[in-house]
Amino acid sequence: MPMEQRGVDTIPEEERTSGPRDLVSILLGSNLCLGVIVFGWLPPSFGLGWWASVSSIVVGTLVGTALTAPLALISLRTATNLSTSSGAQFGVRGRLVGSVVGLLLALGYTALTVWIGGDVMVGALGRLVGLPANGVSYGVVYGLLAAATVAGAVYGYRVLLAMSRVLAVGMTALLALGVIAYAPHFTTDALPEAGGYLLGGFWPTWLLATVAAGLSGPIAFITLLGDYTRYISPARHTSRRVLHATWLGLILGLLVPQLFGTFTAYAARAALDYAGPLVDASPAWYLVPLLLAASAGSVGNAGLMLYSMGLDLDAILPRASRARASYTVAVVATICVFVGHYASTAQDAMTSFVLLLTAVGTPWAVITLIGFARCRGVYDADALQVFNRRARGGIYWYRSGWNIPATVSWALGAAVGLLAVSLPSYEGPLLSLTGGVDCSFLLSGLVGGVAYLLLTLGESAPARERAATDTESVAALTVTAEN
Repeated sequence: MPMEQRGVDTIPEEERTSGPRDLVSILLGSNLCLGVIVFGWLPPSFGLGWWASVSSIVVGTLVGTALTAPLALISLRTATNLSTSSGAQFGVRGRLVGSVVGLLLALGYTALTVWIGGDVMVGALGRLVGLPANGVSYGVVYGLLAAATVAGAVYGYRVLLAMSRVLAVGMTALLALGVIAYAPHFTTDALPEAGGYLLGGFWPTWLLATVAAGLSGPIAFITLLGDYTRYISPARHTSRRVLHATWLGLILGLLVPQLFGTFTAYAARAALDYAGPLVDASPAWYLVPLLLAASAGSVGNAGLMLYSMGLDLDAILPRASRARASYTVAVVATICVFVGHYASTAQDAMTSFVLLLTAVGTPWAVITLIGFARCRGVYDADALQVFNRRARGGIYWYRSGWNIPATVSWALGAAVGLLAVSLPSYEGPLLSLTGGVDCSFLLSGLVGGVAYLLLTLGESAPARERAATDTESVAALTVTAEN
């Protein structure tokens, strides 16, 4: 299969040969990995019981999917990735906001996937062949996972799609075996080792779990969905079918692995750590399937994240090729893996990462969706590529390539979100207004969206105006020709 040559340029119609089924496959197959499974461990580690953990994940996932899924329709119309598409609202240079947010999201999730997958691999190999759990072992395993991830990401979308189709079937079978393997030790009681509710009370802790474990999953895709839907043709597939496929892919692709993580956390009594207890509690016959799940699943998920990072860096640095950008971010992600392994606990690192990025990313998504609704899905695909061609002008040029109201609105929303967040090592000053409950994503999205609406009152959608002007011009030429 040839290496993909496309970066963030517009995908020609003849190359847009994917369909809604491919979208479901890639969202399901790529998420059946330990990097997603481990988020199901967070609610038990916060001190919640089984039913409270399940409800927090389900509610958070459904709410997050309702917000995130419509973003898939934007790239269906623009034939480029979501960060570049956001230039319609932020300006052709202002869309760098989306590129940076997407880069940070994908970087964190790539590092997390390789980190958790590598730890489980070292533990499984230790029980199978006596591999010592030392720095050399972790370094070799992390390096092998990173190398395999780079290979998939550099070859591009078609290779990742084929890999996801295989993983959708193979990983489902491995997780089904896992349910059988861990079922004898499963309990629905809260894990006493967690030390009670993390935030001191049920509802604050449940809401934290809803955001950190449930909502964070769909929010991770706010800049990624367009990487896949840009290869779907709106001439052959309706927006409704694509939206339904996005809903199905996100809900299944997130709930299946996360609930497996929750189930195994209680079965393995994994209150303070996940990878070690998961391996220790595994029956001997499941060690090989667990090793396969840790390796293949991690490569599939991290490959997609690294592919997205390559696109985002390519968008930030147009002179860089997608392949070169992918190699660069792979090195950075691998460094983050070692930092996470040696300098942080999994629970604190994961919680801080997802809460911070959710607070920063949500207002960007809200503003981009408001713009999509305003222009009714009509975009000037050529004008979105001005920055990538190192040119100037076009209907999305605004002021020197920046739409100031949109950028200011995002900054206000992100700032409020950061001031209202509750992390293991930091509590925002606005928490006193919410009774100590982390509502950072709600406040950031609300402030960003309202500010954008207020600052752009009376403004018209440039793409819709351009489309109307073009239609009138064609009509006028037709009348002239007929006369």
